[in-house]
Formats: sequence, structure tokens, C-alpha cells
Amino acid sequence: MKGKDLRIVFMGTPEFAVASLKALVDGGYNMVGVITAPDKPAGRGNKLTEPEVKKYAAENNLKVLQPEKLKNPEFLTELKNLKADLQVVVAFRMLPEVVWNMPPLGTFNLHGSLLPQYRGAAPLNWAVMNGETKTGVTTFLLDHEIDTGKVIFKKETPIGENETVGEVHDRLMEIGAKLVVETVDAIAEGNIQPIPQTELLEEVNIKHAPKIFKEDCKIDWNKDAESIRNLIRGLSPYPAAWTNLVHQKNKTEIQTKIYFAQKVVSDKTTEPGTIETDGKKYLNVACQNGWLQITDLQIAGKKRMKTDEFLRGFQQIGEYRFV
Repeated sequence: MKGKDLRIVFMGTPEFAVASLKALVDGGYNMVGVITAPDKPAGRGNKLTEPEVKKYAAENNLKVLQPEKLKNPEFLTELKNLKADLQVVVAFRMLPEVVWNMPPLGTFNLHGSLLPQYRGAAPLNWAVMNGETKTGVTTFLLDHEIDTGKVIFKKETPIGENETVGEVHDRLMEIGAKLVVETVDAIAEGNIQPIPQTELLEEVNIKHAPKIFKEDCKIDWNKDAESIRNLIRGLSPYPAAWTNLVHQKNKTEIQTKIYFAQKVVSDKTTEPGTIETDGKKYLNVACQNGWLQITDLQIAGKKRMKTDEFLRGFQQIGEYRFV
């Protein structure tokens, strides 16, 4: 049997998943249904917004289901009626066994890490935040525990010294799409030998990738410059690392997002969070054991901008420090 002979149901929600769905559609695979999240209010006006996967599916006349609850009997009946041979999951939510165990060939997931490392909701962010020099994507068969199923294929890619998670995301999105197609074909041909993750647990230090909350994004200037630089890269452009710009006399605060910073060679030592600037071109910040030069930032109520543009409109910067 070939991959294009299979009846396939695809499950996913954000842009990252669209590339994989598009690769299957463009490849002529038989997509009998797409499962995605319900429309949700977004933006300042709380306008009801469709998931990116739904938008793509609608444009390509694919059947779309948007269940609130995956154990809803009506949804399960609709899913069963699609008579899928295989289900493909990319950036969706945890599935109950009644869903992932439904098709005869099972369900596989594309995960944005080299499993078993970085199981969890935010693998790309945490890999960059932790200063990893490589990452990748893994396809694996779904099991009871999240991100623990048998591994089918992996594809590795380096992380550049100055790459942001946004850049890694875009590259892995395309690498992952190709791996999804390769995995579908291999499953159809019976040409897979899934490996239990317990056999891949050679590393003593298994790192996890939990969901990121606002407090995880707060910059602690008392940490070393490299750790802070990696935090900024690992959260750029979204959700973005942040800090408070505090007036040294009246203590007013302006929340500020930092999108990119690079290390600066300097012998000066001073209190972390101290700002050094010429008021025109550069904005350096003291860390525990070095300095970072901020090149992209956004203060509350303003657009994202380069440092020189920011300094032109914020000439009192010398009265502030980062906290």
C-alpha cells in the first residue's frame, strides 16, 4: 500500500501545523478530514479568529471539525464516520485514547525536538533558551503519556549562535512537513520500526519543555550575559522577554520587551541593570558578569523598533535603569 491510498485525518491548529497539512495536500494525499481548535476571540477587539489550520483547510475545501471536547460523543461519531486509516497530529492538544487509538494504523505526532529531550508544550523555545546548538523534529506514535510514544523518525538541524526561536521555528516547520510526508509513506508501506523512548534515554540530564508563562519571560539582570542573551533569543519574537525600565528618581516603570541583544566586550563592572548609552546609537545593559547591547526593543504602548530609533524618541534614557 502507498501513502496516497490511505484515508488520512489531520489534527493541528497554528501556523506550524499548516506547512505539514499543505505538504500532504500538495502531494495528493487523501485528506478526509481536518480537526482543529474552535474559533477564539483575539486582539484588542476580541474579534472571533479562526485557527490558521482552519483557514488553510477551508481554502482547499477540506472537511473541518472543531470540537470543544475531544470526548464529546457527537464528535467521536463524526470522527469515526471519516473512516481514517491514519491520523496525523501537528501542534494540537493531548488526545484521549479513544481518539488516538481509533484508526487501524494508529496516530502519529510531529514534535519540535529530538525526543526524548524537550518533551512538552514549548520545545523550540526551551532549546534556544538553554543555549542548545542543535534541535530537530521527531515523528512518534501516540501513547498514554504525552510525548512518550515510540519514535519513528528524527531529523536534526543546527541552531545558529545568533538565531532566534522565530527563525528556528520557520526552518523546522518546513523540515517537519517533509518528515510528516516521509512518515506517512513509511507507515503505509509497513516500513517502520518504532523505537521505545526508553531505549533512547542515554542522556543523564533529560530536559523538559513546559508551557511558558509570563514570569518565565522576565529578565533577571543578575544572571550572566550569555544566559540572558539566550533567554531573549528563545522568546523572540513571541512571547518576548521583558523587563521594567525604571526611573531612578521617581521610580516610575515602563514595561519593555527585548527582542535581540548581543554581548559586548567590556572591562567595566557595575550594578546589573545599569544602562550605558550615547543617546544616539547604542544601548548597553550591565549583567552579572558582562554587558549586553540591545538592538531591538518595544516599550509599552509603542511599536517594536531598532535601538537608534528608540533613542531618538526617548532622550531621557539616562535617567533610567532596567530592573
